[in-house]
Amino acid sequence: MQMESKHLTEIYRKSFHISSLLIPIGYRYLLLENRKLTLLIVIPLTILSFIIDYFRLENISFKKFFYRFFGLMLRKHEIRNFTGATYLMVSVVICIAFLPPQIAFVALACLAIGDSSAAIIGMPFGKRKFKGTSKSLEGSLACFVSTYIFALFFIHPVLAFVGAISTTIAELSHIQLDDNIKIPLVAGFSMLLVNIFV
Repeated sequence: MQMESKHLTEIYRKSFHISSLLIPIGYRYLLLENRKLTLLIVIPLTILSFIIDYFRLENISFKKFFYRFFGLMLRKHEIRNFTGATYLMVSVVICIAFLPPQIAFVALACLAIGDSSAAIIGMPFGKRKFKGTSKSLEGSLACFVSTYIFALFFIHPVLAFVGAISTTIAELSHIQLDDNIKIPLVAGFSMLLVNIFV
């Protein structure tokens, strides 16, 4: 029963997490890949996210208020650290500031699609676990296939493959960074490097 509840909580988290697709979609289709205008919007939002996290960590009254609405969304390591939302906003700023628009769009979308697919498929159906982890082959395949198919619609097939495989490796890796930082930066800068030769 407890394991089922944990699965439902994680699926709820990832279902909400996939809504972060609105950021790259907004960048591409609403702001028309206008880097300066987008940064003028996302930098203040990133600062606001840091402020919210600061008060959540330092102010008991605000912490109680925050947990009443968002406590279910937090993982254990986020209780005494910044939330995934703050790390996500940092990634958004870095990707948009330093990556070509198409690559930034795909990298940020890969985070929302790949990370969510890995959990939504891997948790209920993942039978083949990687040694020493809770990650599964089924979850990793879901991550790769979903991001690869998505990326094919927007960038060169070689870059789509690089973006998908680097997203999958980053999601699977033991690197001690939040996925919201690790995945888009690894995927984005891997595609940027390969883009030199394509």
